[in-house]
Amino acid sequence: MGDKVWIHQDGLEDGIADELLNAGIPQDKIVLGFHHPDLRPYTGFAIR
Repeated sequence: MGDKVWIHQDGLEDGIADELLNAGIPQDKIVLGFHHPDLRPYTGFAIR
């Protein structure tokens, strides 16, 4: 869990996940914490 970037809230127009991806952080290292854990496998991002 220590090697992941967790996003708990995203109120940006373009989305912070896109900014992190553009900065070179791999999609499998970003957790969309604002999604329920049951939905995270469908996001394309890390689960936990």
